[in-house]
Amino acid sequence: MIQPDPDAPGEMVESCIDDDAWEDLLNYIEERRVIPIVGPELLRVETDGGTRLLYDWLAEKLALRLNVDIRSLPQPYTLNDVVCWFVGWRGRREEAYTRLRSILRETAFAVPPALRQLAQITDFDLFVTTTFDPLLENALNAERCGGQPSTEVIAYAPNRVADLTVPRDQQTRPVLYHLLGRLSASPTYVVSDEDTLEFVCALQSEHLTPEKLFHELEHNHLLLIGSNFSNWLARLFLRMAKRRRLSDPRDVGEIVADSHSPRDRRLMTFLQQVSARTRVYTGAEKFVAELHSRWLARRGRSGAPLPGTGQPQRFLPPGREMPENAVFISYAREDLGAVQKLKAALDAAGVTTWFDMDRLESGDDYDRKIRQNIARCAYFVPVVSATTQRRHEGYFRREWSYAVDRARNIAEGAVFILPVCIDGTGEAEALVPERFKALHFTRAPGGEVPPEFCRRLAELTAARRV
Repeated sequence: MIQPDPDAPGEMVESCIDDDAWEDLLNYIEERRVIPIVGPELLRVETDGGTRLLYDWLAEKLALRLNVDIRSLPQPYTLNDVVCWFVGWRGRREEAYTRLRSILRETAFAVPPALRQLAQITDFDLFVTTTFDPLLENALNAERCGGQPSTEVIAYAPNRVADLTVPRDQQTRPVLYHLLGRLSASPTYVVSDEDTLEFVCALQSEHLTPEKLFHELEHNHLLLIGSNFSNWLARLFLRMAKRRRLSDPRDVGEIVADSHSPRDRRLMTFLQQVSARTRVYTGAEKFVAELHSRWLARRGRSGAPLPGTGQPQRFLPPGREMPENAVFISYAREDLGAVQKLKAALDAAGVTTWFDMDRLESGDDYDRKIRQNIARCAYFVPVVSATTQRRHEGYFRREWSYAVDRARNIAEGAVFILPVCIDGTGEAEALVPERFKALHFTRAPGGEVPPEFCRRLAELTAARRV
């Protein structure tokens, strides 16, 4: 914990997280008991005028779009200052939001390095952001999903409460939660201090709280990185997240890492006296860089695959739309874990794969989409298992039927359907279409597919592209 210097109020006091504390944090991260909460100090982008914090740059651009007299604003001015001036001169508040959306859509910023470093820490599966921009989503898609838009993105708004869709232990893709709203042409995200007040009040309301998310915040360690919370908002946010008096004994703690909290003597004194489990670190980007470095070193010592080393990759969730020349994988929902391993191995071999992971849609449109994908996929891989034996009904059987229908138009002997069995189910007794039984079943216990199968599919799909 930082000890505020009583003789130098307001000066930056250097924080100290010792090696033991870092070791504890890395242990918690490995156990998936840590949630990063990302703020605007990590949004350092390259602009025409040099490296800037995104929100500072946006304040300037928005002032120009709204014809705000910046000479009358406090210096340096913020988005809140711009919006307050505009509304005070009887402008329409809603106009600020649609202008911001236009400004960001017109500019494609590269992902800030700090966000890439956070995204590379694959033990993080749930991210919370207090910003409205898409940069963290872009980082996760780039580092975790092979560039595909596969991150699950959820945004809170007081008039549209959105919660986590599944418990964390059932997540199959990284999840990003926009706690203070997401960029939109509508006023459904935080730009001004008044917006912040409305969101905080709603989040504390009995009927407007995203309960699953706040359960996770309450019972996990938190990293508040780069927030722009004022003194009292920082206190309120911690209390809101932990749902109890901060002085009560608790098993989880927080790290606050930013540039301004260590300057706030009153906040530091409050945390020291009331919240013994809260540590403070000076500098958001510096904290992320050190965390990333220590996490990589620890992974290297444990022999686990490192990002960018060419070692076996983690499962990359499929995009919502099937790419061209993709291998369609058909499976029973209960076999998802094995299918993820199968897909990861094929991805590593350079084979483009796709399957419907969420199965959240229904009706004729969903069925039409699946049928069209099977009609244009490169190859069809039905996954046979004890589950498919047990389930005499299931949508996967309709997929198998569509594949057989297409196979009737394919020349005899040409390869299209390649069955894979993930357990000891025998080919003779398998409850599959007769057309499948005439084919060789590849054995992939638990989804561990043989290298020769990966090579064969890679060669087949490569030949189709020639």
